Amino acid sequence: MTKTSIARWGAMAILTCVLLLGGCGSGTQEAQQVAGGNTTESGQDTLKKAKSQGFVTVGFANEKPYAYATPDGKLTGEAVEVARVILKRMGINEMNGVLTEFGSLIPGLKAKRFDIITAGMYITPKRAQEVAFANPEYSIGEALAVKKGNPLGLKSYKDIAAKPQAKVAVMSGGIETEYLEKSGVKKEQMVLVPDQPSAIAALQAGRADAITMTGPSLQAMLESAKDDQLERVMDFVQPEIEGKSVRGYGAAAFRKEDEAFVKAYNEELQKLKESGELLEILKPFGFTEQELPGDMTANELLQP
Repeated sequence: MTKTSIARWGAMAILTCVLLLGGCGSGTQEAQQVAGGNTTESGQDTLKKAKSQGFVTVGFANEKPYAYATPDGKLTGEAVEVARVILKRMGINEMNGVLTEFGSLIPGLKAKRFDIITAGMYITPKRAQEVAFANPEYSIGEALAVKKGNPLGLKSYKDIAAKPQAKVAVMSGGIETEYLEKSGVKKEQMVLVPDQPSAIAALQAGRADAITMTGPSLQAMLESAKDDQLERVMDFVQPEIEGKSVRGYGAAAFRKEDEAFVKAYNEELQKLKESGELLEILKPFGFTEQELPGDMTANELLQP
């Protein structure tokens, strides 16, 4: 092995250690679990094993605000913190994180590199052919912000379309431009901006009557702006494009055979929804009441 190879091997080992939730302990069971790759012994129920060993391995894609590693190696994010609470209540007190490219999460789960995907993954029929989704823990759609008091009474993209004088700031190249057009908003009503801060600036300067982007992104921008003359439209009506809502729902994902794990997970998730705890977990990551999943289930979302 060359010196270069040794250096590369050492760097990879350090990275693996950093991504472990509890750090890199000498000879720890957690470190051995990730290094071993296969997290479930043949013929042994994943849930039972996780309870007996007191930890479970999760896959994530380092994407804020859903799941990411902090500089000191702590695994956090909306999906992670929801899972952390649920798993602890199931008697599984620790999570080890395996950083994986988003497109490799499902193959990695099926190959048993980890036991759960905690990446805020959207529930879709195509993905459901390969994994079992828990019920949704959040939903994300578009959002709208206006000047305080909402002078033009804008509560939807159709409201903007119905008022030719209304102008909306939107990022150039963003999917929102397509949604606006298909909702009847004219191109001359759109103020195209290069980034999110520029959208806020356009609203503050009066060059736009509204700005639009996804809910968590908008919430984060408003909180950063700290301008009490701006407000989010909390009764915003989601656009429907070609008869379908643009709202997406995210959830934890499990292997198809882990039905008992999914059932137990859903039971604890439902308790968080009913108690109001779910919103409190989501809030630090830019989610509001508008991002709650309501009574939607994975089965309902997967109906044709």
